[in-house]
Amino acid sequence: MTALRLLCLLCGAYLLIVLLMYLGQSRLLHLPGLPGRTLVATPESIGLDYEDVTFAAADGVELHGWFVPAKDARATVLFFHGNAGNISHRLDSLRILHGLGLSTFIIDYRGYGRSEGRPSESGLYADARAAWSELVDERGIDPEHIIAFGRSLGGAVAACLAGERTLGGLILESSFTSVPDLGAELYPWLPVRWLARLDYDTRACLAEVRAPVLVVHSPDDDIIPFHHGEALAAVADVELLRIRGDHNTGFLRSGDLYRRGLERFVDSLDL
Repeated sequence: MTALRLLCLLCGAYLLIVLLMYLGQSRLLHLPGLPGRTLVATPESIGLDYEDVTFAAADGVELHGWFVPAKDARATVLFFHGNAGNISHRLDSLRILHGLGLSTFIIDYRGYGRSEGRPSESGLYADARAAWSELVDERGIDPEHIIAFGRSLGGAVAACLAGERTLGGLILESSFTSVPDLGAELYPWLPVRWLARLDYDTRACLAEVRAPVLVVHSPDDDIIPFHHGEALAAVADVELLRIRGDHNTGFLRSGDLYRRGLERFVDSLDL
């Protein structure tokens, strides 16, 4: 094999990878099948009452979530999870929030869990608006008593909702500044910013938010580097709550440090 032929093969392989990354990036980011769409447990499994909620996005896609009430709730958390799994994999968070005297409405995006449809960036934003409307218009909850909570990918969803709708507060946990920013770091050998069809621009949305903000991130995060949290905290002009541990379990490993940080933030809100 001549050097020219080898070079052509390598260039061809690279271009094929670029094409696959361009066409398949939604499947790379949205992972409703990991570890699975089946709901493996319910809040009842951890001793919490809950209500199954079915509601529809503006485009007619039927969505599913759980409303977990707290007695004499201080506020209601609208919870947006990360890019993999479903609401049944977030029971630890429901327990923590309930212990802080907060009701929680947690939803599965389209294509996740029992929600219909296929995930897309515009679709997830539509799902967030529908969830807010379910709380405000259908349940009569004062929007000033709603705290949007977004973890990882959910941070972008929560921030963009908070930039459009009235909320009492916003919590961003282990979130990135944008998909192109993170992708360029993960794949420095690819022209990610040129290829990107997804934005999930948390930083840009956060600049439009007028509600109080809490940013939570761990220096040990193994998926989304800590400097993303620092950048988001700088945009919101707030102090960053530094927790311990990796991307997926840091909030658990941090224990009281994490709980006290959330509680201080909720206490600071005008609810």
